[in-house]
Amino acid sequence: MNKYKQTIVITLSLGILSLIAMAFSHLALTDIVHGEADVSLEWTILRVTVLVLFAFSGSSLFTLIRILKLKS
Repeated sequence: MNKYKQTIVITLSLGILSLIAMAFSHLALTDIVHGEADVSLEWTILRVTVLVLFAFSGSSLFTLIRILKLKS
């Protein structure tokens, strides 16, 4: 299980980063809905959030597949 420790730590880190990104995404969407004058930064935050969420999802699937192969 030690050889999977690095992958697990990366996945956990991306999970925490995803939660933080979702909080920023909520704030960005709130500004967009309220009709702020310049929302280019808010859209950038949303794009970065999507990338972080995709990275977390991919890392989670990769880690789970590796651990399932270990158990079989």
